[in-house]
Amino acid sequence: MLECSEVIAGAKPANLVSLVNRTRPCGRNLYLLWQNHGQQLAERLPQLEFKALQTKDRAVLLLCFDRRHLSQHLGHAGIRALLARADYAADASTDQLLQVLTGRVATSSGFPHEIGLFIGYPAKDVAAFMGLVNLPFTCQGPWKIFGNPARSLDLADQFRSCRMRMNTLLASGDQSLLQIRNPKHPFFQPTNDNDSHSSVQRGSA
Repeated sequence: MLECSEVIAGAKPANLVSLVNRTRPCGRNLYLLWQNHGQQLAERLPQLEFKALQTKDRAVLLLCFDRRHLSQHLGHAGIRALLARADYAADASTDQLLQVLTGRVATSSGFPHEIGLFIGYPAKDVAAFMGLVNLPFTCQGPWKIFGNPARSLDLADQFRSCRMRMNTLLASGDQSLLQIRNPKHPFFQPTNDNDSHSSVQRGSA
């Protein structure tokens, strides 16, 4: 659930969750827990969907997403324009976009660069990383940041805050966590809008 924090809080439309078949220091094997109880988790968090992007013998890569948020995010003209330049159909539905992404992840040794658009990274940073706009590399955060770093760093802080709040709840053993689907749950706090929808101008900072 920790890896889904930003999505549950509404700060990101989607996130990647990598589960490897090994026992963690805490004694849990998250891969086996997902295999055995993934459906129960999905039922407990009905606002989320989980899609396997890549499955191996000892690992699975999941995309955790809020369908409403993701569809709205991917429907933005600026995001669509960037996806079109990555050879996604301009009129593709959310499911069709996810199908193409899944195919690319499954047949690639790494991540397709446009995956950052799906998981809520700022459009300017993804576009610059893909070589579609001319922006200087500024700093390394959770992702490579290009141009003016202020909004990107603020967004990274929001993501980090979501993880910290969820980690605190998990560590406390608070049973109200089971009701986290309730928007009045204390986990939820206002977050600034992700500026990843902003249009990207070539050469802008």
